[in-house]
Amino acid sequence: MAIRYELIKECKQTGARLGRLHTPHGVIETPIFMPVGTQATVKAMTPEELKEMNAQIILSNTYHLYLRPGHDLVRAAGGLHKFMNWDRPILTDSGGFQVFSLGDLRKITEEGVEFQSHIDGSKHFLTPEKVMEIETALGADIIMAFDECAPFPAEWQYVKDSLERTTRWAVRCKAAHTNTDNQALFGIVQGGMYRDLREQSAKELVALDFPGYSIGGLSVGEPKELMYEVLDYTTPLLPKNKPRYLMGVGSPDALIEGSIRGIDMFDCVLPTRIARNGTAMTSQGKVIIKNAKYTRDFTPLDPECDCYACKHYTRAYIRHLYKADEILSSRLLSTHNLHFLINLMKQVREAIMEDRLGDFRNAFFAKYYGETSKED
Repeated sequence: MAIRYELIKECKQTGARLGRLHTPHGVIETPIFMPVGTQATVKAMTPEELKEMNAQIILSNTYHLYLRPGHDLVRAAGGLHKFMNWDRPILTDSGGFQVFSLGDLRKITEEGVEFQSHIDGSKHFLTPEKVMEIETALGADIIMAFDECAPFPAEWQYVKDSLERTTRWAVRCKAAHTNTDNQALFGIVQGGMYRDLREQSAKELVALDFPGYSIGGLSVGEPKELMYEVLDYTTPLLPKNKPRYLMGVGSPDALIEGSIRGIDMFDCVLPTRIARNGTAMTSQGKVIIKNAKYTRDFTPLDPECDCYACKHYTRAYIRHLYKADEILSSRLLSTHNLHFLINLMKQVREAIMEDRLGDFRNAFFAKYYGETSKED
């Protein structure tokens, strides 16, 4: 098999898991936050900078790379690792979320999904088999099965039909994927916010014996407490000896709460997106750098951070860059936010090892959010 999950320890205080995920391009310490490099690049970051902050694995997006520059070109370049000069593990999603978020620009059938490109309006048709062809060409260590991500809210019958199609597509993906020595194909558990449907989806996918499992269809607009409730009853249905990946989640509270519920892997565009909008995550909470109170603030973004941005620049300078629309503001804020989340997960792993993740959670929330509120 392309990957192997090694369970190191379970936190006595919370039940969170400490593990190692062995892949063809290195070992990943879990639980882990994975920076998103949608178009074969983490926005504003070089691979060398990501390594300096100890990013262990990054993501790329099948939908976007299929449309531009094309999977045949990436294959000709030697695969994503060579194309983007990244020699650590890579995960590619299936593009399902992007396709289904197109709304009226796509049409779902049993065979696959017809959609119009958001770039030029050209028509395309993705099937489970085509997605496997694309992901094989991209060459990531971990790849996702093609699934349908149901919206929130959605009626029970719609979600049931959707998850059953996702299971049928998972069967087709597994049959079409042949590069099993170098790539691990994950199944994606769907079922919306319905417990019986989550249980059905998990049971059907576990029976297919994938090397890892993703939980999809969360962080799609539902309240955080509902997401945690779904995780409470879904995660225990997944095999303990295989990695568990919660897709599209990256706020500090959700990373900690997800870890407590047994999740091993997380990803989100949040840290770089809010960086481009002038927001930094810090040990004292969020800093919105455009605010006037930082005009003459000559302290680092975060006094407890040792990232490149915090070691060399002040809030006043980064605010100036942001107000002047200089690219360096996005680079420095992205550097800081990614470092912050990567370091947060390092602290989570240390807390699991020392059986104190519950205490760490309470102390972090009190400092970051100020109260019991954990809103983004």
